[in-house]
Amino acid sequence: MDTTVQRAYDAILAGGRIDRATALCLLDSNRKDLWQAADAIRRHFCGARFDLCSIINARSGNCTENCRFCAQSARHRTGIESYEAIAEDEALVQARDNDDHGVHRISLVTSGRSLSPATLAELTRLFDTMAATSSMLLCASTGFLTEEIAAGLYAAGVRRYHCNLEASRNFFPQVCTSHTWEEKVETLRLARQTGMSLCSGGIIGMGEAMTDRIDMALELRDLEVTSIPVNILTPIPGTPLAELAPLSVDEVLTTVALFRCINPDAVIRMAGGRQQLGADQYRCFTAGANGAIVGNYLTTTGSSIAGDLAQLSALGFTFERPEP
Repeated sequence: MDTTVQRAYDAILAGGRIDRATALCLLDSNRKDLWQAADAIRRHFCGARFDLCSIINARSGNCTENCRFCAQSARHRTGIESYEAIAEDEALVQARDNDDHGVHRISLVTSGRSLSPATLAELTRLFDTMAATSSMLLCASTGFLTEEIAAGLYAAGVRRYHCNLEASRNFFPQVCTSHTWEEKVETLRLARQTGMSLCSGGIIGMGEAMTDRIDMALELRDLEVTSIPVNILTPIPGTPLAELAPLSVDEVLTTVALFRCINPDAVIRMAGGRQQLGADQYRCFTAGANGAIVGNYLTTTGSSIAGDLAQLSALGFTFERPEP
């Protein structure tokens, strides 16, 4: 094994935390050795269990924010379907399908900066029904929190809150100017204060450098995030990032491996955009990743749940449901 990789691997398995300088050194190491070491770190800290979650697009489009990657911003002309609230029957059909496939967690996701009292009331009713009719754990991704919104979601049974940093603190102004990185951190703080665990990650391939990705991984570690989604930019016509070239498989695998080395006991979760890699997307789960959003995403189409489960089973993963 590459000497730099071996030293980092030994330190991590001994309970140490690698710093930014070490992560930068790993960039110059043998890539295949890095991927293999990250997979071994995953097995050591997380075992073979794979974490499955799925999302329901509960409110789509007409978002006031100007995130440059997002099809749901009202400032971009992308032609997506917009609606204020998903029909309850449709949401429950999606939830039952995920439950039948053994998915562990289900999240309601809404476009927009935050929730109005009326929308919060609608979502809590839907969460109540989902809790009564399925065995999945409940998550939410509804924009910026207030104490009242966080308390309402928690009362409805939500035990994990998602709010992506999207990018490192330094790169974030290149992605969005209608809100700040610090506002996202404050929402994560409120979610934890309310009693919810945290799900937060970002998007790679927005023009950032690998050093920006390392910084984001370190920031997520400082925030003690336990579920880290890694999205790969899907360039969507009508958005400012529509013409960006896709990342290579090697660059994605290296990013995943570095996230694992920096956050050894977190769920590193492949999320939107992995379908762009084709069959190579499953190599991410041999380079440190141990979770995924399955089914379709907010405005793009993913792999089938059955197809994912077959591929992941062949890699030796198991899918026991966590205790509530």
